Amino acid sequence: MSFDKLQDRILTLKNPTVAGLDARLDYVPEHIRAEKIAQYGQTRKAAAEAIYTFNCGLMDALCDIVPAVKPQSAYYENLGWEGMLERTIRYAKEKGFYVIADIKRGDIGSTATAYAEGWLGKTVVGDVTLPGFDADCVTVNGYMGSDAVKPFLTVAEEEDKSLFVLVRTSNPSAVDLQDQEING
Repeated sequence: MSFDKLQDRILTLKNPTVAGLDARLDYVPEHIRAEKIAQYGQTRKAAAEAIYTFNCGLMDALCDIVPAVKPQSAYYENLGWEGMLERTIRYAKEKGFYVIADIKRGDIGSTATAYAEGWLGKTVVGDVTLPGFDADCVTVNGYMGSDAVKPFLTVAEEEDKSLFVLVRTSNPSAVDLQDQEING
């Protein structure tokens, strides 16, 4: 499985750190934002390009130090299709990073299969097989049961990829559900 790739990279760099790529426009330095807004106007395209430029700079600075990056998909999705992170993942892989797509998907059936194929696997269009986002690993939410996880496991095994399954969270209100005692 691809966790061996992550482990090898951790051992090579002697560092278990994962750099989160939580792409909020207000995290990007003003000079990069201004440049992209001048180029594309006050648009989602400008925001996405500013974030991409900033992320590339971060990855350039970290690629010899940090073994993995973890882009949080929600921050890209909120920018529409211009903000999708396919280019960020591709750049990260070119720089040698192990890519953990923080997608926390947890649907079932054909929808879970489509997510798994899109993030870890491939899609067939006519006679052509095309890669999806091509992350090395994804985060999934197992609260809907094994039906929500199995499609990811199947695709991960086929593609030599891996996944982290959310089983317990650290957010304060998680205890509302996670710490409930039922019948003792």
